[in-house]
Amino acid sequence: MPKSLFWSRTDTAGAEHALLDDGQGLAARGTMLAVDPIPWTGRYQVTTAPDWTTSRVEVEVEGAGWLRSVRLERAADRWRVTTAEQGDLDAALAAAGHRPAGLPGTDDPDRLGDALDVDLGGSPLFNALPVRRLGLTGRPADTAYRITVAWVLVPSLAVVPAEQVYTSLGPGRIRFSSGTFTADIDLDAEGYVLRYPGVAERGDAG
Repeated sequence: MPKSLFWSRTDTAGAEHALLDDGQGLAARGTMLAVDPIPWTGRYQVTTAPDWTTSRVEVEVEGAGWLRSVRLERAADRWRVTTAEQGDLDAALAAAGHRPAGLPGTDDPDRLGDALDVDLGGSPLFNALPVRRLGLTGRPADTAYRITVAWVLVPSLAVVPAEQVYTSLGPGRIRFSSGTFTADIDLDAEGYVLRYPGVAERGDAG
């Protein structure tokens, strides 16, 4: 993997380190750490087609006494979602005074049919997928795209469809909106997040 990106979380104690090759689409693997809602470590792998349409994502999240994994694979315009679980995340959440996470994955993969991108919760790397697929870094200001993504929540690894809007604000900046949440995100020349207000900031030299 010829490139290395590192982000520090600004919404909670945590970080993300991604190693990637983007010569023909994206092939990346990364590690995430966070303490919210309870301490967990996540590992992921993501592969896209040359046009940056997501084809496969694998995520594993682990904490004290539990481990969950989910795999999403897209073929013939459909998503296949596979999950596994060890231990009891809900018990760990309850012990810390939090609500249950529910089951990982989805009970109806067809609900994800319109999604060409996967969004992994809390991961700045995954914002690059629609940015690069839509060519947003080269679009005129105020060019907006409304998309559906397969949103993977952490640490539960539940997978739900989510509507998001990406708007070009000119070179090096986009506006991200989903529901009532909006953020103006700074990007580098290749479309990777430099600063995501309230979420993360890049800490590497690249």
